[in-house]
Amino acid sequence: MPEASALPGRTVVLGERELAIGFRLIGLKDVVEVTPETSVAEFQRAINDDRYSLLIASQSIRPRLSETQRTHADASLRPLVVFVPTPSGGYEVESISALAKRVLGVTLDAAN
Repeated sequence: MPEASALPGRTVVLGERELAIGFRLIGLKDVVEVTPETSVAEFQRAINDDRYSLLIASQSIRPRLSETQRTHADASLRPLVVFVPTPSGGYEVESISALAKRVLGVTLDAAN
């Protein structure tokens, strides 16, 4: 029997109303609409829930997290945490090399 961590999990989305509506329209069921006041608590609840293998969170949540929570999110593989741009537009883009380093643990060398 496969290990519990190898079993497929669910996807959860945390975000503003517009983001939540968009993900609900494409059929995702585990979508949580958050506010600045509820975002950190909902993020902590979702990242600790063993049912989820992917956590998609609005980029606006990231600056509200503590340094420990951000470090945990960056290192987490289950659930894999992905921050997406906010509907209002402002966002920070993670480079492909940074994503590969974080998720796969490999460094992409531009010289090769």
